[in-house]
Amino acid sequence: MAEPRWIIHLPTTLTSRDVAAELAAALARSLGHLDAVDFGETTLSEEDAQHLRYRVWCDVRLPDGGRCGQRDGHGGPCGTTELG
Repeated sequence: MAEPRWIIHLPTTLTSRDVAAELAAALARSLGHLDAVDFGETTLSEEDAQHLRYRVWCDVRLPDGGRCGQRDGHGGPCGTTELG
């Protein structure tokens, strides 16, 4: 049986989903070297509706085993663009 993974909920004072996604991207650029953080799984939620989450990145699995690093809802084909 695999050990459970832990989620860190990081509240902000931001009031815009787009600005919160930009902060998530900045954190991914800044802390992307840490193997312990899976930025591809980043989601956003409103403070009082944490059960309703929005993906930041597309995160589709690519044929080479990697993940799409483009923003969720992007146009065109998936690709390995760096998260952020």
